[in-house]
Order: sequence, then C-alpha cells, then structure tokens
Amino acid sequence: MIELSQMSREELVRLAEVYARNWLAHDGFWFLAAEERLGMESAMDLDRESWRRFSPVEAKRIMEAFAIPAGGGLQALERALCYRLYAMINRQQAVWTRDGALEFRMIECRVQAARRRKGLPDFPCKSVGIVEYAEFAAAIDPRIRTECLSCPPDPAGDCYCSWRFTLNPAP
Repeated sequence: MIELSQMSREELVRLAEVYARNWLAHDGFWFLAAEERLGMESAMDLDRESWRRFSPVEAKRIMEAFAIPAGGGLQALERALCYRLYAMINRQQAVWTRDGALEFRMIECRVQAARRRKGLPDFPCKSVGIVEYAEFAAAIDPRIRTECLSCPPDPAGDCYCSWRFTLNPAP
C-alpha cells in the first residue's frame, strides 16, 4: 500500500479526481439500481432523503478541514462550494450580484453531459438539488436562504443549473 505522504502533488491531485469520479459513478449506479427496483418516484424520494442527510455532513467536514467558520455567511459558503466532492470534476462558477447575493452556476455537469452524449434527456434533478443546496448552505450558516434559478427539467441556458444564495439578517 502506498502512503499518501509518499505521493507527489500530481499523484495526489489525480487520486482526488479518481475518488471524485468513483463517488459520482457509485451515486449514479445506486440511483439506477433503486430506480430499476422501486421506480423513478421512489428512487427520487430516496435520493432527496440521502442528500438531505449527506449535505450537512459534507459541509461540516469541509468547514472543519479548511477552517471555514460556522456562521460565516455567503463568503464561507463560496469557499465551501469549492471543496464539494464534485467540484474537481464539474466546472462551476460563483458570481456576486450587485445586490450582494451569491449566484452559483454549474457550467459543466458530468452527469448531464453523459446523458446528452447517450442521447438521453437531462436528468430531472431539481427537486434533489433544492434539498442538496439548501441543506449544504444552511449547515454553513443557518441564515442563508437558497433559491433555484434553473435546474433540469428547466430548460438549460448557459449552464446546467444555477442557484441564488442570500443572507437573512439574524433575528
């Protein structure tokens, strides 16, 4: 077994990319198995529940690993989004709006790109994404509110999906 401390920077980056791709493939295969056995509606219910549980755990682990402060607002969320499992394999962009909101866009999505290459329609992930992004953001800072600007089955524009995050003042 090779020790991580023995690996070069290039090998570590490649390993992180392999881990991210493998995780995404496993997630996809799990969903397909659930869909085949239980049908699309039940598979979507399970997927939403899985993301409801996983997203806050992912956020908290990222915060701990990269010293992102709890309650750090939209700046903390912007940093944390860069460390998500799929951030290395999907091209994404965070943009600050004039009104102080943070808009996050998935420019390239490996899942949707693969479906398009196979001639399949986009996966209708909006209901899952609403749970995923809202739970992730709330774990960073409970004051953050999440709005879906677009996500399949919505028609795609210049990105696969886009999200708007705003900060509600503390009560």
